[in-house]
Amino acid sequence: MQWVFRFPISIFGKKDLQGRRGFDIVAGMDDAVMTVGNMDLQAVSPDPELEAMLKAGVHLGHAKSKDHPSMKEHIFGVRNTVSVLDLTRTSAALAKAEAFLKERVARGGLILLVGTRPAARQIILDITAATAMPYFTERWIGGTLTNFKVIRKRIEYMETLEKEKASGEFEKYTKKERMMRDEEITRLKKMFDGLRTLSRLPDAVVVVDTTEDTTAVHEARLMKIPLVALCDTNANASQIDFAIPSNDDALPAVRYMMGRIGEAIEEGLRIRSMNQEVGTKETESQSAAGGQ
Repeated sequence: MQWVFRFPISIFGKKDLQGRRGFDIVAGMDDAVMTVGNMDLQAVSPDPELEAMLKAGVHLGHAKSKDHPSMKEHIFGVRNTVSVLDLTRTSAALAKAEAFLKERVARGGLILLVGTRPAARQIILDITAATAMPYFTERWIGGTLTNFKVIRKRIEYMETLEKEKASGEFEKYTKKERMMRDEEITRLKKMFDGLRTLSRLPDAVVVVDTTEDTTAVHEARLMKIPLVALCDTNANASQIDFAIPSNDDALPAVRYMMGRIGEAIEEGLRIRSMNQEVGTKETESQSAAGGQ
């Protein structure tokens, strides 16, 4: 079925849209209609997903002067010197990323979530609370991927200290020594608390802001680990395997986009659980058949 999508005029302004390819302003209406492909203006069917993205501000990029060349194809136009992303491309890219993450998680994959900016931290924590995936919400630790064995040893050391404290072994130390060990645990938890479940290198890395967490992107590329990331108009999308054109600063936009990614991971976990149940039943039935 052919369809078109309405954009509120307030986002762009009639002056900006008139004569622009792909836009029509219908007389007597407060909306602009963006045609996609060979569409029929009479068959109007607003897409709820695109409307939700609009409300969240996913389409709003940075000032045109900050645009990265790799994002040119994803930018629909400019409004008051601010680049506006093409949400039809965002929707398609998000669907690809969701399918990829769902498939990886369903096969037992680990997804490392990286969001060190304030707008992303709580959202990342909410996702990991539901999925038990490893995460970074504080400063990226250099060598997390490229020197993983050393990082893993530090995580194990942190867990050893925690077990010793819980078992009462700290009591054999002096008050000053106990205080020093408590400070060490606090310091290690700040750096590695989110990596407890990272028992091996991740199968994919999800980054909220690639311009902020450049080291995470660099290490993932060096280790050939697939990258999924929100890419604002100032980001280098050519470095990302699954680049999703999106505002990566505004809280509503980040919450919506990362919420969708979190749902894809949860769906992958559900599929994994179902597959494991089916495998267990098949094993039991084969054992029963063999015992007869």
